[in-house]
Amino acid sequence: MSDINASILRQDIGDGTVVLQLNRPAQRNALSLALRRELAAHCQVLDADRNCKVVVITGDHAAFAAGADLAEFAHTDGAGLRALDFAALWRPVAALQKPLIAAVEGYALGGGCELALHADIIIAAENAILGFPEVKLGILPGAGGTQRLVRAIGKYRALKLLMTGDFITGHEAVELGLVTEAVPPNQVLMRALELAAELCKRPPLALCAIKEVVLNAADLPLEEALEIEREKLFFLFDTQDKVEGISAFFEKRTAEFKGQ
Repeated sequence: MSDINASILRQDIGDGTVVLQLNRPAQRNALSLALRRELAAHCQVLDADRNCKVVVITGDHAAFAAGADLAEFAHTDGAGLRALDFAALWRPVAALQKPLIAAVEGYALGGGCELALHADIIIAAENAILGFPEVKLGILPGAGGTQRLVRAIGKYRALKLLMTGDFITGHEAVELGLVTEAVPPNQVLMRALELAAELCKRPPLALCAIKEVVLNAADLPLEEALEIEREKLFFLFDTQDKVEGISAFFEKRTAEFKGQ
């Protein structure tokens, strides 16, 4: 585990899963500038770490992340906010090539909900509280919330949540398509790790390729998107993992993928 005084604790599970735990419990894991910087640094390091196959981000039972740390920029104007360049700190999270799972308990509001939306899979507690209350402060979600939310649940449902600032539970979020699964509160991290372990058994290059194609081609015209898909398929057909996977299939054994 990382330094207990850090804003993020890192734990290597041993099967290829790395857990990043937001560690500001007194502030309900509000996203301070220091926490954002640590998260960006962790994502860059893990992307280059061949031993890491899946990343799980979580908080604690009270909060995944209750939003941005408003105290840090409450008196900042537009120019000052621009100078902080928060976008540069979100890019390494969005650019993470490996599967990213968010394990959400308690509050996931504003920037905390946006952080969860950066994940490829979201496991939430049935009683988790998610939402975008920024409108009540006279602002809007500025870390991709307006864009990722509408892509996840559609224009009309997204606009209702964004314009009212209403909260929803994890159970309701599943019905909207905002999260992948809702489970009892005491099973969230366990389920996320169970799913991560399953993904760790899959070929890493194929997982990265699937994530890249889905994220980069989803908003392109269909023919362009299909071309990107085909090129990635051709690439995977030249990998040792493809040879191993097909050989294991015919030999009726478990494949041993090496990410090559």
